[in-house]
Amino acid sequence: MKIVVHDTASAMLDLLQRPLEERPDALREILSPLQSAMSVAGDMDLVQIHQQGSGFRLDREDPRYLAALRQMQDAGVWNRVEDSLTAAWERISGAAPGIKHADTVHVVLVLGDPDDEHLRVRSNGYFGMGGFPGAIHLVMWPTDTSLEQIGNCAAHELHHNVRYANVVWNPMTVTLGEYVVAEGLAEAFVRELAGEQAMGHWTQAVTGAVLDSAYERITADIDVAGMQNLTAYVLGDATAQLLGQQPVGLPDFAGYAAGLRIVDAHFAASGLTAAQSTALSAREILVNAGVQTSA
Repeated sequence: MKIVVHDTASAMLDLLQRPLEERPDALREILSPLQSAMSVAGDMDLVQIHQQGSGFRLDREDPRYLAALRQMQDAGVWNRVEDSLTAAWERISGAAPGIKHADTVHVVLVLGDPDDEHLRVRSNGYFGMGGFPGAIHLVMWPTDTSLEQIGNCAAHELHHNVRYANVVWNPMTVTLGEYVVAEGLAEAFVRELAGEQAMGHWTQAVTGAVLDSAYERITADIDVAGMQNLTAYVLGDATAQLLGQQPVGLPDFAGYAAGLRIVDAHFAASGLTAAQSTALSAREILVNAGVQTSA
């Protein structure tokens, strides 16, 4: 696997020097390495997704942007991401020789919107998307937490990237079981790679009796299918409502914590690691964990 971490810092610094009307096209160029891999999901306008999501604003000047980019450069963010991805791929390929993977993975990191609540508050300043083999998209606003964790986030996304070169992800038919298993595996993989402290806040956001209740609800509904029905179970009601989807009575990131509990039970039963489990079916993992599923 060839991992290409694009120099989006220089490209974004150039973009911010341009007139506002030129910035959408400049951003489209920055995001273009992702287009081919993500085109399997249909005709996607990545600039529109950026604008509707948590990406930096294209319609206004904001003096915070340049300062944030300089801070990220000074912290060596792009090098951290590359180093983490290299270590992650060495771990997966060593644990699962011959596993399918994209020949090249393009990694594009863009600045987030500091006024976006989902990014700054709910996600602690960073998140990623890596489920399309060959593409990893990272979004961050520099905070103490995001600067510390962005490399680990990249490793989490690489686990997804390799998993979905082996396991079919169809947004119309994907089940809650697959979704929570994937998130649990990716976080367990980060723990395996860099220690407990490297895991994202999302696996630790729900604990105790609240986690017990969420786990019961999620495992009871483990065969619910279709991405349009799953956001509230995994990311929580607030994020689901942000996307215009129905709440189900669960807190932020409940599915991550429940998924980690499931995969930990699978590890205990099977003796396998997260890296070794990258390409296993969700059904096998759920059965090992003692979770009833008909899928």
